[in-house]
Amino acid sequence: MVMAFLSRQNLQEILQTLSVLQWLPVYIFLGAIPIVLIPYFLVFTNFWTLPVLTLAWLAYDWNTHSQGGRRSAWVRKWTLWKHFRNYFPIKLVKTCDLSPKHNYIIANHPHGVVSYGVFINFATEATGFARIFPGITPSVGTLEGIFWIPIVREYVMSLGVCPVSELALKYLLTQKGSGNAVVIVVGGAAEALLCRPGASTIFLKQRKGFVKLALKTGAHLIPSYSFGENEVYNQETFPEGTWLRFFQKAFQGTFKKILGLNFCTFHGRGLTQESWGFLPFNRPITTVVGEPLPIPRIKRPNKKTVDKYHTLYISALRKLFDQHKVQYGLSETQELTIV
Repeated sequence: MVMAFLSRQNLQEILQTLSVLQWLPVYIFLGAIPIVLIPYFLVFTNFWTLPVLTLAWLAYDWNTHSQGGRRSAWVRKWTLWKHFRNYFPIKLVKTCDLSPKHNYIIANHPHGVVSYGVFINFATEATGFARIFPGITPSVGTLEGIFWIPIVREYVMSLGVCPVSELALKYLLTQKGSGNAVVIVVGGAAEALLCRPGASTIFLKQRKGFVKLALKTGAHLIPSYSFGENEVYNQETFPEGTWLRFFQKAFQGTFKKILGLNFCTFHGRGLTQESWGFLPFNRPITTVVGEPLPIPRIKRPNKKTVDKYHTLYISALRKLFDQHKVQYGLSETQELTIV
């Protein structure tokens, strides 16, 4: 019986590790397949109709990702995501109910290196979003370039992921009725460079676009914070003047220009707990969703109004952080640093 229990435990650990292991490379492989094979089939084989039809479908379906996408409840409920959740584990916590009579912008912090908490909590049903917030449909915003890649775009759309563009977000908040929540990781890729264990630093002072969007659409603003997101990877910033720092800056500039991403030099664990690698450490991530901040609908909000509600949002976020930081692993003296 003891051996059977240990075997089950080992199997669960293996499944959890594999579920996380598949996620990062999936974009590389799924993205590389069409990029490599389309030119190959066009030039070197008689199957030129396959890439032509693929590109024709992409052109025909071009606006779908900006108009609500094509989500799949079945994909969002895959057992795979439950193993992914248990690897850390990841948890979703609500502080109050959300009425389906309104639309919402859930702003999340911090970005972390990969934003595991946002993905599992809002792009899948592994932590029970539909049960916790009945009548609310979440859509996670990400880089629009992902939706230019065949196969990958279908995969992410099935999870309820959408471009983090004003066009796509405004459509969801004004053209799909009520009960919609768009999820924006406000700090973006730039904030990923600040993420390391023990840090509670976020980019927010000059990030006001989400507030302006809330005013234009009348969507209520909700602060959310993923405690533990910064703990799952160690990140290295090399000293100024060293050749390692020179290459780090060069890579960061290239990634930012071509992909819209920042190049993070990070590491976690390997296939075993004690080894070195790029799997995240098994550290808990808890995403706490705060109370909605009611926002008036103003067609053309001026700077003074945007600044007013931005200040109110920051106050609500600080309150949420301070109320929950000790419960989810931070010290009483830890402060949220906003830059």
